Amino acid sequence: MSASMAFAHGVTIGDQGYIQEISGANIIPFIYLGAKHMVTGYDHLLFLVGVIFFLYRASDIGIYVSLFAIGHSTTLLVGVFFNIPANAYLIDAIIGLSVVYKALDNMGAYQRWLGFQPNTKAATLIFGLFHGFGLATKIQTFELSEDGLLTNLIAFNVGVEIGQLLALFGILILISIWRKHPSFLQHAYSANTLLMTAGFTLIGLQLTGFFVA
Repeated sequence: MSASMAFAHGVTIGDQGYIQEISGANIIPFIYLGAKHMVTGYDHLLFLVGVIFFLYRASDIGIYVSLFAIGHSTTLLVGVFFNIPANAYLIDAIIGLSVVYKALDNMGAYQRWLGFQPNTKAATLIFGLFHGFGLATKIQTFELSEDGLLTNLIAFNVGVEIGQLLALFGILILISIWRKHPSFLQHAYSANTLLMTAGFTLIGLQLTGFFVA
């Protein structure tokens, strides 16, 4: 496996070439790229699955998804616009850790181990910051034109939120259907074990990339 394959926030070669060639404000294309990134970003989707797994009320889902969006958007904008450096592999390893953290939370691990429940809203916001910074580190490697940069970044963020809503809608439909069957509670622990395993796999891939890069 090459080091480049370990990026969870990968951008296709075609999209990368397009981003590097254009200049000026390109609102619609960047909205599309942002939406595409979220819908195909398996690290984001895994975390969102963990976040909403036991959320039943629309108001609760809205709060948690909004916190994630605030964190994601903030570090993406700030990281790219101010060119804040960070190692992409290590950031993406933390993103993998976010999936593990949420899976363990859903399994009730922290109440058993620590005797109390950590603030889930704060955790969602904090990990949202890392998710956004993960993509920021990738975008920083491209030679983006300064002309229209802020406008394009905002458009990209709008696309990310549109993609997040689309992905969330699909996830909610599947989970809602599953919740109607007795197997949901019977296999919820196993499902989160698989989610945790996926998170550890992401961590392993990113750390491998870090050491072989």
